[in-house]
Amino acid sequence: MKKFLFWAALAFSTAFLPVGASAAERGTAEEASALVKKGIAYLKANGPEKSYAAFNDPQGQFVDRDLYLFVFDMSGKTMAHGANKKLLDKNLIDLKDADGKAFIKEFIDVANKKGQGWVDYKWPHPVTKAIEHKSSYVEKLNDNTFIGVGIYK
Repeated sequence: MKKFLFWAALAFSTAFLPVGASAAERGTAEEASALVKKGIAYLKANGPEKSYAAFNDPQGQFVDRDLYLFVFDMSGKTMAHGANKKLLDKNLIDLKDADGKAFIKEFIDVANKKGQGWVDYKWPHPVTKAIEHKSSYVEKLNDNTFIGVGIYK
């Protein structure tokens, strides 16, 4: 009976994952916040220039499955982005999700008001291209910048 319940629960939990994106291929909230902490430590030890280059490397130590670091300044300009180099140096302050939520502005608000926290929004999954619920953990680095990592729920 226990085996049956295990397999039934496993089948039910994976039935709602998009094709091509198993639970093992998705980062967790704990892994996301740990990656932010790792990025902050690296930044403190190596400075912005070397760190941003490392954060931007899609094959580097700051990209893990669907987890990647991003850094923005408080005006919404992309300083580093582990998944899309085309976004570098672009101001995304007015970027909105599928529901019209200006989530970059919310990142900035959370960083400035709380120092760190989670922001929920909807965004296309890079593998499936389906609009999914996403949550990003952001942490203020200094008065000018914040760092973050998002997870698909």
